[in-house]
Amino acid sequence: MKPLALLAGSRLAAALLALTAPLAQAGRPCEASPPQAASVQRAMVLAERTAAHLNASGAQVVVLARAGQNLGEWGLRWSHLGWAYREGEGASARWRVVHKLNQCGSARADLYRQGLGEFFLDDLYRFEAAMAVPTPAVQASLLPILTSNLRVGQLHEPAYSMVAYPWAQTYQQSNQWAIETLAMAQEPAAGNRQRAQAWLQFKGYEPTTLRVSPMKRLGARVTAAHIAFDDHPDAKRYSSRIETVTVDSVFAWLERSGLAGPVQVLQ
Repeated sequence: MKPLALLAGSRLAAALLALTAPLAQAGRPCEASPPQAASVQRAMVLAERTAAHLNASGAQVVVLARAGQNLGEWGLRWSHLGWAYREGEGASARWRVVHKLNQCGSARADLYRQGLGEFFLDDLYRFEAAMAVPTPAVQASLLPILTSNLRVGQLHEPAYSMVAYPWAQTYQQSNQWAIETLAMAQEPAAGNRQRAQAWLQFKGYEPTTLRVSPMKRLGARVTAAHIAFDDHPDAKRYSSRIETVTVDSVFAWLERSGLAGPVQVLQ
């Protein structure tokens, strides 16, 4: 899976799981394990059903999410999202997904352009997908950005933390990249991350607040290169309030702000 020299989605799920894990040796290697045939089959079926639903929606761009891990402890249902767009016309048309991925728990991430099958071949916790259809105006502004390797990476920051603070520019996690890119598409003046975040605040985006104890923060920071808390304001960090961009908060905001329709769950 080759990044687009700039293109890469993370798993907030892995970060949250790391927050609950005991202290362990840091720097674990990237160990590849062969996919199970049953999981591959279920992922492909989900991809086919998703494609059919996307085609029936008549949309050109949608927000597409997956459930990579069990985040019930944190009150979250979805772990990761990307922008899916329709490529081509007629019988030859296909859906592609642009999203940001952190590989092997490193402190960096890249952007990737994948098919639906690849997007769901990620050891899912639940074989479900969720989508929201943006308004026609939002779709029209996003499509030329998503199809351009240069423009889609304009606000991409490789320095990665899964719990990146939404209103800072030190790190950037996957869902954060997605909504900052949306901000850039909607507001021509939002050509950098600071301005994109200002637009998101102006439009009423509200991040999820995770209650993370000092011991959990310490354990996660020691054992995981892809988790950092130093970009969070001291007052919030020391009171165990960690704000970050989650799929659930993005879906709620998109519908509340009128930028997209309600969430549709696909099984």
